[in-house]
Amino acid sequence: MRYDGKVAIVTGAGSGIGRATALALAAEGGSVAVADLDGARARAVAAEIGRAGGRAHPIEVDVTQTSSVKTMVATVLKESGRVDVLVSNAGWDRIVPFLETDEQLWNKVIAVNYWGHLACLHAVLPSMVERGEGRVVIVASDAGRVGSSGEAVYSGAKGAAIAFMKAAAREVARRGVTVNCVAPGLTDTAMLAGVREGHERLFDSITRAIPLGRVGAPEEVASAILYLASTEACYITGQTLSVDGGLTML
Repeated sequence: MRYDGKVAIVTGAGSGIGRATALALAAEGGSVAVADLDGARARAVAAEIGRAGGRAHPIEVDVTQTSSVKTMVATVLKESGRVDVLVSNAGWDRIVPFLETDEQLWNKVIAVNYWGHLACLHAVLPSMVERGEGRVVIVASDAGRVGSSGEAVYSGAKGAAIAFMKAAAREVARRGVTVNCVAPGLTDTAMLAGVREGHERLFDSITRAIPLGRVGAPEEVASAILYLASTEACYITGQTLSVDGGLTML
């Protein structure tokens, strides 16, 4: 199995893409830190992995708080001695036309969808650089590549995450660490259900525009993440892979 003996951290792992990624990593032999703001959800996913015969432990973390992220990473390093894979996945959004947004919304969207990646990579990369190996995958969004109506601030934060990924990848490449992004399109998650409510016509029109004719499944995004985090992708860094049914075709 691709992840035998590997130690991974997955943020936002209590549901959706993060949960699917944590389950897939564990199924392929990895030991997974299931990190989520909702501790109960993290514990539920870790228990699910345990029942399937995998190895996982839950961690409650707020990626918008640097101290919380540092504690998460320190805990994993103390228990496991290293972090081989970081999947920085935690995200949040709300559909609001930009002119109807306020600073409170800006702060939350930017804190979760951009600051969170900064905090996670800043905490994890030193140990990877010291060991001379590591895989980082940031979960961005196609909104950060092409923009999305009603998601101007979210699009900006995800675009910043993509640009940050490229610069970070350049800085650590010579130290054996790769950094890449997966950019999902519409994916059948609780977050999508939340932002879709009240905007059904918009999302239905987007779905009709997807060449493959449907929204994606979390497991399909997880497959792309696992590829980029594996040794099979050891010569890939600084790249953004869209998983969107062909909607953007960048």
